[in-house]
Amino acid sequence: MRSYTLIAPAKINLYLEILGDRPDGYHELAMVMQTIDLADRIHLRSNGTDVIRIHCNHPGVPQDKTNLAYRAAVLMTKQFPNAFAQYGGVEIEIDKHIPIAAGLAGGSTDAASVLVGLDLMWNLGLTQSELQELAAQLGSDVPFCVTGGTAIATGRGEKLAPLPDLDKIYVILAKYRHLEVSTAWAYSTYRKQFGNTYACDTQSIEARSAKVNSGCLVSAIAHKDNAKIGECLYNDLEKVVLPTYPQVLQLREAFQRTGVLGTMMSGSGPTVFALSESLDRANQIKKEVANAISDPDLDFWIAQFTPSGIGVAN
Repeated sequence: MRSYTLIAPAKINLYLEILGDRPDGYHELAMVMQTIDLADRIHLRSNGTDVIRIHCNHPGVPQDKTNLAYRAAVLMTKQFPNAFAQYGGVEIEIDKHIPIAAGLAGGSTDAASVLVGLDLMWNLGLTQSELQELAAQLGSDVPFCVTGGTAIATGRGEKLAPLPDLDKIYVILAKYRHLEVSTAWAYSTYRKQFGNTYACDTQSIEARSAKVNSGCLVSAIAHKDNAKIGECLYNDLEKVVLPTYPQVLQLREAFQRTGVLGTMMSGSGPTVFALSESLDRANQIKKEVANAISDPDLDFWIAQFTPSGIGVAN
């Protein structure tokens, strides 16, 4: 019976700029994304039937057809019916370590791991670009999660351009366990409040998107200037989330007071992260913020930047 275990790492946004509206209802974005080694483990096993089943050790994760990892498996059965007929159904077991509803692409990376895992189990031999094309049908973050590393993402997030790998940067993440921010709410609220700043034509959107390549953050990444990377963090969605969720603002300010390289909310939140150049300093920052806020509902993680996306466990 064929089986694989895959490592599905989380991602953070180092940069997120909303450029305008798209005809499909999404936003045109310009982002810099980074994989971190906080990761789920996804176990795939052929089950000798024609059924897909999904299991997860976290009670907050849906274990039905709404789960994005399940939808990834269904997509593969439809795209490759002959392979599905030959190899049959699969058990998907998610060992959850990435916090849910956190702006860290936990569901997207699980889905990406199912695409990669079934490609291996079914001997499909798909290229990275072919996997990313499939991934784009599932969600905006899923193509990046396939490859990971450091990349510029444009369009609705599916158009990727790799950047030089970053190393020796640690990230301290913090999230209130019972606080969730709706991504749809964050984007729609931003549209209502700041839609007048949107680029209104394709040429303007392309010009603003291209500016990211010559901007502060990409230059800092190219020079591996960690201090400058911290200074250049940017997220448009902070403009609507921080005023509405004072706990997130308080957390960001607590990180700022510790003298970190930089701190920001990831994606639509509510996770806030801070950057450090050493593990010892990262642990010290975590301790200082935990002492400053002292809330039993506040969880912390320490991770490191990593240059790759989905991988097979040893």
